[in-house]
Amino acid sequence: MATVESDEPTFVETALKLGGKSDEEARTTGAVDRAEDQVEAMYLAAQRTSGGPVHRAVWDDTFPSELFATKRIAAGDEVRQVMDRSLEVVRRRKQAGTLLNSEKKISAESLAELSRAGYWRLLVDREYEGVGAKFAPFSRFLTEMATVDATVAGMASVHGCIGAVDPLRTFGTPEQKAAYLPKLASGERLSAFALTEPGAGSDLTALKTVAVLDGNDYVVNGEKLFITNAGCGRTVGLVCRIKDRPAVLIADLPEKENDHFQIVRYNLYALKQCYNHGMRFRDFRVPKENLLVPDKGDGLAIAYHGLNHGRVALCAGAAGSMRVMLASMLPWGKYRRTYGAAIDTRELIQRRIGRLAALIVGCDALTEWCGSLLDAGFRGELECIIAKVFGSEAQKEAAIELLMKTHGGRAFLHGHLFGDNVHEYLAPCIYEGEGEILGMGFFKSLVKDHGKNFYEPIGKALYNAGIKQPNMLNPAHLWKLRKAAVPYGKWRAGQLISGATKPALPALKGKLSAHAEFAAVALQRSRKSVDALMQKYQLKLADRQCAVAAESKRVQSLVVMLVSAMWAGQQTDKILHAAADVLCSDLRREITGERPTGDYFRSVTSLGKAVAEGGFSALTGVEADEILMPYEQ
Repeated sequence: MATVESDEPTFVETALKLGGKSDEEARTTGAVDRAEDQVEAMYLAAQRTSGGPVHRAVWDDTFPSELFATKRIAAGDEVRQVMDRSLEVVRRRKQAGTLLNSEKKISAESLAELSRAGYWRLLVDREYEGVGAKFAPFSRFLTEMATVDATVAGMASVHGCIGAVDPLRTFGTPEQKAAYLPKLASGERLSAFALTEPGAGSDLTALKTVAVLDGNDYVVNGEKLFITNAGCGRTVGLVCRIKDRPAVLIADLPEKENDHFQIVRYNLYALKQCYNHGMRFRDFRVPKENLLVPDKGDGLAIAYHGLNHGRVALCAGAAGSMRVMLASMLPWGKYRRTYGAAIDTRELIQRRIGRLAALIVGCDALTEWCGSLLDAGFRGELECIIAKVFGSEAQKEAAIELLMKTHGGRAFLHGHLFGDNVHEYLAPCIYEGEGEILGMGFFKSLVKDHGKNFYEPIGKALYNAGIKQPNMLNPAHLWKLRKAAVPYGKWRAGQLISGATKPALPALKGKLSAHAEFAAVALQRSRKSVDALMQKYQLKLADRQCAVAAESKRVQSLVVMLVSAMWAGQQTDKILHAAADVLCSDLRREITGERPTGDYFRSVTSLGKAVAEGGFSALTGVEADEILMPYEQ
């Protein structure tokens, strides 16, 4: 495995210093940048961010169309049987009213029955008593489970993706895996990842929890906040500082609170059906052999690794929750009448139904695509950020603009899908990283290689020359930069002379080929707009958050457009084609600023009418909520 270990200033750290940032901000941002490098070093060169589909689509002269074609990965008989048993458990207990306990949380009995069904074994390797599911079929399954119960689906993601399972599978020694993974697979121990603190959210360098080696144990002191699945008797990946560096300890929480471990309870609107608590550690002892030690790097590398799986799982869950929303809108659309006609005959309602079907298709496409990339060994950093941001924002739009407005005042009744779950629908916008913050991280990762290759030599030359405000009309400045600017000059000349070749894309159904070609060409041209942004703001780029977020959003939208067109183009269902066409049209207008046309309105309302008539295969098996407060018609 490749290694990265250096205290040399990173490109980002150097740029921040040159841009006048404090040593503290440069240092902490540099620590995050090094953690990114450490995670990158775990992968083969072709599977790192620079070898992934998004980075190559923007910067390579030959478009990697094969990397945007989703390869469906089957679950396998044993894995499918576990999935079916788990779905049956949740459906049965939900219908019987036994899924939740007296606190309205998923009950211990429900969790135990899911254990017997094999639910917690899915992402654990067979060697350690799991069933070794691939991630793509697992993420599809989360969509299924979310149509039955979104909280149960989310708990599988917490346990297997961002909890203790992924850190142990990826970074654990054989002894650590043998000690913990069988218990995590059986459900004897459920897991969580204890990262967030009262003063450390997006800025993971602000961690205050510390662990000090004392004999054969690490002694932990500190507090964690907003930890899903936190509770006595569970196993957590505990992120702390050891010798002033981030580290991860696998910690068994005691069966009861004591002087060394307390649960910090608070009221949280979201995640209301599972336990989300804070945790306080006072001289809490963890055996020293429970320290996870990556080949190189530190605890931030471990934290970043599992987040990509969690981000895809979030998109998968959104696809399931939006199916439930749509299933509830359809009978209400037929029941509710205005001026003598059912509202599902009205264009505005048909447009809402069509738009929701389009959002579901986009989430399905991204879930499948990202899952297949992760299974193929790609890091998937850029791709999984796109899935998370799109999935969470789609779910938010679906809840507020489509579900709530269609149901009107009934949406706020106790017992209504929206009224009871509005916080669950909105909170994913900040799970696994708040969307716009992630968007800036996306941009940073997208430009990192370009910056290191072409801008870093210029930056270092400026730094060494003591030039803080370069002026290209100043001969002295030009002379100082004469050597450092040569690589960038050659790159610019190459783009003017030749640049990218026309993307070679597969033939797709209907209008999807045109959408895919538009997105692919625009992605290739993005190198110019991204470089222009870097050139315009230079050392102040980090402060231009609005401009960076806007450009990041544009590139992300192009990727969603391309992936959705290519995924739907592989399907035989004409309604899926129509839904992808609507989504791509919406994204294209968002990018270009064009106004919707009459043809678009006909397309989206025709789609809505077809879905309302029961033609949307994505709703197969999804049950609709009862209509609340029905009236005589």
